Amino acid sequence: MKKVRGRGLVTRNGTFLFPKDAELTNDELKGFINWNTDHLQPKYRENMRLYLSKHDILDDDPKEFGPDNRLVANLAKYIVDTYNGYSLGVAPKITLEKGGNNDSLQDWLNHVSFFDKLNELGKQTSIYGRSIGYVYQNENAETEFNYVSPSKAFIIYDNTVNREPLAFVMYEYYDTESDWQARGKIYYSNKVYDFDDMKISDNYIVNPYKMVPAVEFYENEERQGVLDPVKTLLNAYDKVLSQKANQNEYFDNAYLALFNVHLKTDKKTGKPIIDLVNNRFLYLPNTTPGTEPKLEFVSKPDNDGMQENYLKRLEDLIYQVSMVPNLNDQAFAGNQSGVALQYKLLSLQNKTANQARKFKKSLRQLFRVIFSIGQVVNKPDLWDQLSIEFYPNLPTDLAGAISEAKNVEGLVSQRTALKLLPFVSDPDEEIKQINQEKQESIKTAQQAAGSLPDYLDSGDDDDKSQEK
Repeated sequence: MKKVRGRGLVTRNGTFLFPKDAELTNDELKGFINWNTDHLQPKYRENMRLYLSKHDILDDDPKEFGPDNRLVANLAKYIVDTYNGYSLGVAPKITLEKGGNNDSLQDWLNHVSFFDKLNELGKQTSIYGRSIGYVYQNENAETEFNYVSPSKAFIIYDNTVNREPLAFVMYEYYDTESDWQARGKIYYSNKVYDFDDMKISDNYIVNPYKMVPAVEFYENEERQGVLDPVKTLLNAYDKVLSQKANQNEYFDNAYLALFNVHLKTDKKTGKPIIDLVNNRFLYLPNTTPGTEPKLEFVSKPDNDGMQENYLKRLEDLIYQVSMVPNLNDQAFAGNQSGVALQYKLLSLQNKTANQARKFKKSLRQLFRVIFSIGQVVNKPDLWDQLSIEFYPNLPTDLAGAISEAKNVEGLVSQRTALKLLPFVSDPDEEIKQINQEKQESIKTAQQAAGSLPDYLDSGDDDDKSQEK
């Protein structure tokens, strides 16, 4: 743990701490913003550059001689998008018990495009190692949700054991005539201050949520993104791939060697009239006097196998260390059973399970803020009754799921059996629909029986006529 400025501290994972119930001074605010800019932003930018295909090899010094290819195999983007698509590609279910509050919650989630923003927030978490979701009231006093990059926002926690959020700082840098100035807001649990050029305003507005309206999302306590363990491997892969392209280009322009061949020369210079350089000739007229002239292409050294093995080793390490498999690999080819596929995705499932646990914790805190003003639901304490379920985005084996549901019939309840079917989103509603269809079938059968002609009707009237 290091001291930032004044009473401010920062932990090893880049978490800011401050005394409980205290407010920042101008100097302490400047210390936190400068630390975020000088120590944390370089990592964020480096990771984002990897995701955007702006890799280190593009900034290398140009070569003085020979081909100079700068190839970027953007495995970083593939890893982030694959991981985020697997973990958040299927929107999680955030529900309350059936009723008016749950209906209001679902309407609000759709209104603010919550799951789309959660997906983008998850992508930032994969790239930066953390991201921040925050709540605010729009111009119509309606509750809204959004996310912000940690490169221009951070949360300060109190220095108690529980590390409760103390303040949320969000800012932008503006270019002035003399320098860059930070402007933004500080959100405490009860007040919101503006600041400009690191000077906090004396005026404030009341925070309607009565708590810090922002929550940090992260995948692990170290605040490491999915790219952090493989950055050196990604840069090495680009370097080897570019070297291979340079060598192929260099040797593909093969030289034709002319042994003991005498070409017509210029009388003034004594040099062959033909352009040896541009036509890529090796002119050797007197190598072995008395031997026959010979023409042949100069063979190139073959180290292609070594390069391919090195590239394959780097690629395997990248996927192994990042714990995100290469879904284009032959290991995933063919129509495989769900069990076999899950074993191959075990490392990814473990990583996703850790993320889901951290995200559930953050989502509960977020909905505690959202429910606090009684606008989305009418009971602020319902955040503790939320059901939050994440579903990995896996290929669905419908035949296997249906067979499994049939096999457990009679062993478990109908509701539990229906949960095994991936296309049944609400088992209770499905049971209700099944019972309703049964009732309609019985009703239809009864109506059909009542409309039968007399000779097909085996009712009581026939029995009575026989008795007579």
